[in-house]
Amino acid sequence: MLVLTRRVNQSIMIGDEVVVTVLEVRGDQVRLGIKAPRSIDVHREEVFEALQQANLAAASPLPEAIDSIDDTDRAHTT
Repeated sequence: MLVLTRRVNQSIMIGDEVVVTVLEVRGDQVRLGIKAPRSIDVHREEVFEALQQANLAAASPLPEAIDSIDDTDRAHTT
């Protein structure tokens, strides 16, 4: 992990198109501004993880559906 120190209104570049700017530091919270092309998704980590879980759940068949396929397959082979 790269660790950088920045002050308010200072930025870092990620690649050629993403700029992360420190907007404000208040206690233990830091407000960041992120400038990126619309083609790049930017999410808080907890939101990203929730989206991944939701996508995984949506792509996974229900056990009942698998059982139904197994039952249909058995009926055709006997």
